[in-house]
Amino acid sequence: MKIGTAIEAVAEAEAELAHALAGIGERHRADHDVFHTAKTLARRESAHIDGLGAHAGRYGASLEGALRHDPESTGPLQKAVAKGAELVARRPEPAMLLLSDLRKVYLLASEASINWVMLGQGAQAIKDTELLAAVTAGHRETLQTVKWATYRIKAASPQILAT
Repeated sequence: MKIGTAIEAVAEAEAELAHALAGIGERHRADHDVFHTAKTLARRESAHIDGLGAHAGRYGASLEGALRHDPESTGPLQKAVAKGAELVARRPEPAMLLLSDLRKVYLLASEASINWVMLGQGAQAIKDTELLAAVTAGHRETLQTVKWATYRIKAASPQILAT
C-alpha cells in the first residue's frame, strides 16, 4: 500500500510548516500577535506529526525526516535571528518581510492541507477509521493555519502596499 508514502508526505509538509511558523514568530517578535500565534500554531503542527506516528508503523512509513525539524529550537542561530528581529522591527522593511513570510506560511499550509486530503481519501478507501479520525482532526487544524495566514495577509496588505 502507498498509505505509508502519503503519511510521510503529510509529516514532512507539517514539519516544514511548523518550522516556518516558528521562524516567522522569531522574525516578527516585535508584533506580539504574530509572535504568539505563530508559536502556538507551530506547536500544533508539530503535534500532528506525533499523531501520525501512531499509524506510520502499520504502513511502513518513516517519520524520521519529519521528526528532525524542531520548531522550538533555540540554538545560537535562532538567538541571533531573534536579536536581528528586534533591531529590524524599528525599520519600514519588516512590513514587506511580514507579507512575504505570511505568503510562505499560506503556501506551506495549503500544501499540507492537500496532503491531508489525499491521505484522508486513502484512509477512506482502505476503511481505516482510526487513521481517518486522525486525518480529520489534523486537517481541520491545518486549515485553521491557512485561514490565519489569509486573514493576516488581508489585514496587513492594504496598509503595507498602499504606503
